[in-house]
Amino acid sequence: MVGPNGEQVGIVRVEDALRLAAEADLDLVEVAPMARPPVAKLMDYGKFKYEAAMKAREARKNQINTVIKEIKLRPKIDAHDYGTKKGHVERFLKGGDKVKVTIMFRGREQSRPELGYRLLQRLAEDVAELGNVESEPKQDGRNMVMVIGPTRKKTAVRQEKKRDAERAAAPATEADPAPQDEAPENEPAASAAGEQE
Repeated sequence: MVGPNGEQVGIVRVEDALRLAAEADLDLVEVAPMARPPVAKLMDYGKFKYEAAMKAREARKNQINTVIKEIKLRPKIDAHDYGTKKGHVERFLKGGDKVKVTIMFRGREQSRPELGYRLLQRLAEDVAELGNVESEPKQDGRNMVMVIGPTRKKTAVRQEKKRDAERAAAPATEADPAPQDEAPENEPAASAAGEQE
């Protein structure tokens, strides 16, 4: 048994432990039921449940959901359109998201899957500094699919954005007190000038 302040009481019979808990106006909580002998602790059970809930809440808050953004292309895409789509892929990767690139084939284009494969390889090379290919191009019916994952984790991107926001806010707060300091100095000078007239 463990006491209310974390001290080791030792092996105690259940009846004695319950009596000690009643005397201390606490609950007897079994914290390690699989241990031999089982470990129990004298504590406030409501507080224990609250702390466990708070730990679970923190764990959920720190958990990051994986978001997969999707970009769709055609095998005969124009150079300008390709540049626009590549810009979207770069933006998603910089944000820490995975990108699923899909090439849609229509009609006779299905007989030339190498066009889609070359296009996906070109895109992977163009964004190589921001992300790496997680799943190679695969034919999936009328579509060819490839997944690109970011080189930086989403948590790192969030932390960097938070630091940038703090830096941007810091100079603004430092600049605000300066005008307030100048205002009181100007007021006595104005009143002194009024007295001399």
